[in-house]
Amino acid sequence: MVTADETTIAPTTADDIGRNLTLIRDEIVDTAAKINEQELAALAAHLRQPGQVFVAGAGRSGLALRMAAMRLMHLGLSVHVAGDTTTPAIGSEDLLLVASGSGTTSGVVKSAETAAKAGARIAAFTTNAESPLAKLADVVVIIPAAQKTDHGTSVSRQYAGSLFEQVLFLATEAIFQSLWDNTDEPAEKLWLRHANLE
Repeated sequence: MVTADETTIAPTTADDIGRNLTLIRDEIVDTAAKINEQELAALAAHLRQPGQVFVAGAGRSGLALRMAAMRLMHLGLSVHVAGDTTTPAIGSEDLLLVASGSGTTSGVVKSAETAAKAGARIAAFTTNAESPLAKLADVVVIIPAAQKTDHGTSVSRQYAGSLFEQVLFLATEAIFQSLWDNTDEPAEKLWLRHANLE
């Protein structure tokens, strides 16, 4: 028996899965191709500067930035996730890397305001160049995806901010790969930094 609060989900077919794999792949490819590569290069330049790197994001965007933090740590950078119990104070030599599709997520904007007051540099991923977050940032990467509350858009058929989060992950991977390409460190050296307490 289905109550008013429950949803009935019809059986999923292989055709359904194939169609949606194609949909998601095509949306990601199209959106990633529209990112300004100079914006990504500017962000990469900030990551090469001295100082620690802090990442802050909410929800799935925050999870994508945690993955980016891991890769930056593998490169030997000193990286912290905002809100973790061992995260130190951000200072004037440091960089805060943030992501918010809308650019208005209150906790993320507050982190950027705190970083700005400390004199830190701020790099932001967002869909909205006019957002409070973008205005606080020293470097902004615009991901031209739908915002999570934009349910009637033609930008994406996916739910909420999925496309933003997917392309955010790819963008941070491209930055990592580019930074790594410009070192002489083999994968084996990066692996020595991988967590061994799991």
